[in-house]
Amino acid sequence: MAGLKAGEMRLLTAAGVAALMLAAAPAAFAAESLTVFAAASLKNALDNVNTACEADVGEKATISYAASSALAKQIEEGAPADVFISADLAWMKYLSEKKLTRTDTEVQLLGNRIVLVAPADSTASTEIAPNFDLAKLVGDGKLAMANVDSVPAGKYGKAALEKLGVWASVEGKVAQAENARAALALVSTGEAPVGIVYQTDAAADKKVKIVGTFPEDSHPPIIYPVAQTAESKDAETPAFLKCLQSAKAKALFEEQGFAVLVPPASN
Repeated sequence: MAGLKAGEMRLLTAAGVAALMLAAAPAAFAAESLTVFAAASLKNALDNVNTACEADVGEKATISYAASSALAKQIEEGAPADVFISADLAWMKYLSEKKLTRTDTEVQLLGNRIVLVAPADSTASTEIAPNFDLAKLVGDGKLAMANVDSVPAGKYGKAALEKLGVWASVEGKVAQAENARAALALVSTGEAPVGIVYQTDAAADKKVKIVGTFPEDSHPPIIYPVAQTAESKDAETPAFLKCLQSAKAKALFEEQGFAVLVPPASN
């Protein structure tokens, strides 16, 4: 740590604060509470859905937001979650292969896009295409991304940059954050001149603007699956899963920019 420059320390601090704000401590949840582990990028939309579904479900869920990778590992280690919503298929598969989810309840619920963002007052502009000059936009700063090895938003972003032929030009300038919202915070606070986040994250923060949208064929499809965990103890879990697929949930997800991938179930 002593060798880090001041700017790098600020980047780490901003990412850490954002991660702490998003991630609750799963171990602290009471066993009798309906507990949902959800990708950080779902926060605004899922908070609204949770409130709207309370009457139908019979209780309001306690939701822990963090990177899908971190949440999957916590479930693997025995954290008391009833529902897992991942930002990619890989981490859901990781748990299902370990018999830690009820595969009969798994649904591919939502879709999303990844975008390049800059601070709202930035003059940056570009057209995202093969070999576009991302390094010029980054300049002497950092490219904010979620962890490119484990966090879905980071993996999607790296895949897109590799497909477009620009990853090598910025690989050494990437500031990796704990999750998508932490990467957003680095741009929102001006610590990074540009970053790659979900389209829904960008829409949730007025302090950033979208510079460009990545072509959908530049990365694997962005799909959010949901499933009940194998160790779910809450009797209202099926009702919560049903409400996630209701017409009122669909409207709230779409309001935040998500694409709803399942036809609405009756309320």
